[in-house]
Amino acid sequence: MPKLSAGLLLYRETDGLLEVLIGHPGGPFWARKDDGAWSVPKGEYVEGEDPWAVAQREFTEEIGKPPPPGDRIDLTPVRQPSGKVVTAFAVRGDLDLQGTFSNTFTLEWPKGSGVLREYPEIDRVTGQRPLLDQLEDALGRGGPPASRSR
Repeated sequence: MPKLSAGLLLYRETDGLLEVLIGHPGGPFWARKDDGAWSVPKGEYVEGEDPWAVAQREFTEEIGKPPPPGDRIDLTPVRQPSGKVVTAFAVRGDLDLQGTFSNTFTLEWPKGSGVLREYPEIDRVTGQRPLLDQLEDALGRGGPPASRSR
């Protein structure tokens, strides 16, 4: 059984550009990696849990604010190279990022040192390319993305 993850892709359209809110994972493993690291705020869940409820909970935990209300677009689940299946929902809305903060996790770093450090789950907000492509298709935009992150 593959691991399951659910996330919420917040978007808005400004001056003809599609803007999405994605996050950069925190911690030492991702500190110097940028390409391919950015992702929809998401988290794992177990079979039987409601993916929509999980997506909203994880957004709130990782961004530090609840997602804005809005109609959702159910995107087709995507299997990542690791085998994990990500179910994502897109919601149109604006979010004031001032005062946002991520929940944290504890990790022994450097490994084997006995030193436990706390890191934010997401250290920056601004990829799930297949999910972004689906969002553009759902919005009738198609073609190469004219997206930018915020």
